[in-house]
Amino acid sequence: MIRVLLFLLLGVPVFAADLSGIWMMGQSLCDGSESLPVVSGEGSKWDNLMFQRGVRTWLAKDNSGTPEKRPEASFQLVPLRATVNGGLGETVANGMADHLAAQMKQPASYLVACAGQGGRQIQELSSADLSVDARTPESRRHGGGYYKTSLDDARRAKALRPDFRIEALYWMQGEGNGGATGGIVPTRWDAEIPRAEGLRWYRDQLIAYRRQWSADLCAITGQKGELPMFTYQTLGPAGEAQLMAADADEAIHLVGPHYAVPSALNSLYPPNRHGDAIHLAADGERWWGEQVGKVMHRVLHEKEAWQPLRPRKAVLEAGHESIVIEFTVPRPPLVIDTGFLARQESPVDGGFSTLAGFRVHGGVLKAVEVASATSVRLRLAKALPAGEKCRVSYGYPFVAALGTIAAIRDEELVLTRSFAKELKPLTDEGAFFVASTGTRVPARAVREENGVSVLRFETRELRNGVRFEVGQAVTAQRAFSYGNVRDSDLEKSVYAFGDASYGTRAGQAYPLWNWCVLFSDFDVEAP
Repeated sequence: MIRVLLFLLLGVPVFAADLSGIWMMGQSLCDGSESLPVVSGEGSKWDNLMFQRGVRTWLAKDNSGTPEKRPEASFQLVPLRATVNGGLGETVANGMADHLAAQMKQPASYLVACAGQGGRQIQELSSADLSVDARTPESRRHGGGYYKTSLDDARRAKALRPDFRIEALYWMQGEGNGGATGGIVPTRWDAEIPRAEGLRWYRDQLIAYRRQWSADLCAITGQKGELPMFTYQTLGPAGEAQLMAADADEAIHLVGPHYAVPSALNSLYPPNRHGDAIHLAADGERWWGEQVGKVMHRVLHEKEAWQPLRPRKAVLEAGHESIVIEFTVPRPPLVIDTGFLARQESPVDGGFSTLAGFRVHGGVLKAVEVASATSVRLRLAKALPAGEKCRVSYGYPFVAALGTIAAIRDEELVLTRSFAKELKPLTDEGAFFVASTGTRVPARAVREENGVSVLRFETRELRNGVRFEVGQAVTAQRAFSYGNVRDSDLEKSVYAFGDASYGTRAGQAYPLWNWCVLFSDFDVEAP
């Protein structure tokens, strides 16, 4: 904090005894697409730094393909904060670096730099730089040079501080390689690779990327050994490949899924524009950054053999009426949390096709309950046939069936009864989707009128402009696929929700629980 004050008073940077780098690479969630308004507009209180040009060091039309020509003046070190560049705002940088620095016993500063761009595929961000390939659509070229920029950033830092070293890499990409049918698309001109083979392809690409990025950066800083890479679980098919990469490469650490944080549906930036559901609100970026900083500290400084909350084994119990899933749990006990996140459910005759995030393929769920500190029991509406192979998946967006629309008034949907209890966890978060066959729209407010729920929406946000009709059955959905299973991690955040324009959580500390990873087709063992 003293160094920040001296910088503000004197206009010159005052360096910490140690300056370590966290080098970021990725697509839209990494560069803060639509994460506005920012919530970390003031300089870091933990003396963390960025270059004068900002955390986002790759800028379109600013020597994007020739980073060595970028002006030296833009590489002075200044206090880390979130900045606005058009539709780009808050990144994970402040949450990540500030949480990490706050855990340190000895003062240390982190320099954070991100050279990625939204919408990019893995080989476009790599040394292959496929974004400048002649086969790439003109609208997706943008000058390339992402990987070269990351290396040049390290050279600039080393020139400023000969003792500079990079402590960690952070990777936030994967959606760009997701295919339309659940497989992986390797490039913009290649056919989709079927899921199983595609996941292996992305796993191998990510491992190779980390190894080359580590070697090239270490050649600049003079470090020995391998640089660790931390990543998140994307919502697309690459999310499972990221977990596979972490299992295969001991230097890759999957922090977990980000589905608990608010999406950019809650963002607002000029001229009165909301963000896309696939992006994160500014609080979502900073909150997720704290999760990353927490895990970085445990791995780098406490030498914890980190594993995200994930399934370890599933067994069909005698009678074939229930399944017990054993989990690897970072901080037991397990909790099925339907207060912080709305209960995930999709009702069908006799029970639920999905419940608390779980689906038993070929079965109908009756209940999901905690069986032990590290296990969950799925109860079925009726026994599964003997000898039938059973699989379990986790992660769906459906929240609750809201009956039918009784009336439509201007930009309001009037339901047939009150759904206040079911919708409260959603309204605590902020905006959510109300959906029916053929259309969907964000619900931006809920009020009770004469014993029924009334949902406010904006006509301009109707999917494809398709309007709702009276009598239609509608459901509530979160922006992200999710489930209700988390651990009991008690680590305290250093930040709190900062945007009071949506939801009810402004001023509350970010909870740093670990939520279960998304998974599909997990095999269930026989009794």
